[in-house]
Amino acid sequence: MREGIHPQYQEVTVHCGCGASWTTRSTQKDMHLDICSQCHPFFTGRQKLLDIEGRVDRFTKKFGAQTVEQRKTAAKAAKDSKAKAAKKP
Repeated sequence: MREGIHPQYQEVTVHCGCGASWTTRSTQKDMHLDICSQCHPFFTGRQKLLDIEGRVDRFTKKFGAQTVEQRKTAAKAAKDSKAKAAKKP
């Protein structure tokens, strides 16, 4: 390896916006993150919807807030109504 062309690889402390911090190695002197694995919705299982312009509200008004259970009961009701219609002839 040639001397003097590679950046210094050192231990740094990473700071997240949620307050978490940990030590790692990097070529940067200081690292600040907006989101990390302790506050990201994918890892925590919680989801925050930022509805600044009312898009989520418009969607729920148009299509309704459906859960998995509501979809299953609606599919079962549709299947039962088709079965009753087939038995009527």
